Amino acid sequence: MTTHENGTLDVVTIGEAMAMFVASETGDLASAQAFVKRIAGAELNVAIGLARLGLKTGWVSRVGNDSFGRYACQQLEKEGVDHRQVTADSRYPTGFQLKSRVDDGSDPVVEYFRKGSAASHLSVEDFNRDYFGAARHLHLSGVAAALSDSSLALLKYTAKEMRAMGKTISFDPNLRPVLWRSEEEMRTQLNELAAWADWVLPGEKEGEILTGYRQPEAIADFYLDKGVKAVVIKTGCEGAWYKTASGEKGQVEAIRVDNVVDTVGAGDGFAVGVISALLEGKSLPQAIRRGNKIGSLAIQVIGDSEGLPTRAQLGDY
Repeated sequence: MTTHENGTLDVVTIGEAMAMFVASETGDLASAQAFVKRIAGAELNVAIGLARLGLKTGWVSRVGNDSFGRYACQQLEKEGVDHRQVTADSRYPTGFQLKSRVDDGSDPVVEYFRKGSAASHLSVEDFNRDYFGAARHLHLSGVAAALSDSSLALLKYTAKEMRAMGKTISFDPNLRPVLWRSEEEMRTQLNELAAWADWVLPGEKEGEILTGYRQPEAIADFYLDKGVKAVVIKTGCEGAWYKTASGEKGQVEAIRVDNVVDTVGAGDGFAVGVISALLEGKSLPQAIRRGNKIGSLAIQVIGDSEGLPTRAQLGDY
């Protein structure tokens, strides 16, 4: 298993890994005959992206004691992501998903087979104080929060403990309404989780669903009033808009992409850019510029993490 010298980590995250089967030809998933196997999971994508940039990254989860679980751990090993806190649980399976192939820039169709997965049984028992305490930063997303009540409890507990230890926290709402009992519950729980974070990274539409406000500044103020230090709102082809607790605000232009291949994973790539740059001490506009760049690279290839760059590929960003 990948370990790092003296056990220190730059970033730790919690999430679910799924085997992902991407159709080899365009069209209805029902007609697809051949698929390519990949790995998927929002928080996993962020961990991989940060590791490619040279950050020491840990990922905490449960996988089944099955071939998909072994595949997830093999991919983590290959990417240099620390997985000492990944439990192989023989009682439950590793989830998987099917993804359609598109060639017109539209969002692919994704079908999930994750109900009752090993990761949905994550709980406060999976919190290892020494492991989390060895990290500088915690990244959370609304996907792991939506898996189950026990997984949500783990995220809240971890956020509270990391805040008490003086660590920084980022939160990407990453809405999955289908996994929640109601939209109201999703709003309440995710906004409570967001309040523990230093940096909140919603998409414009996500911000509207969670806060009831349409204007980026009103969305940002909603979270800043809860004690968040900075809010960065992804505004699609316009780039991203930000506001900080000190009142600094502005728009950072998007990076134009002529050939959009697969939109899934763009938000995770954006998070990789913002988190890595802020941990390096860059300014928020510089961090967002890097986020926009990595998001633009992510959507030019098939797969959720395949387009995430190495430090050399990132260039001047």
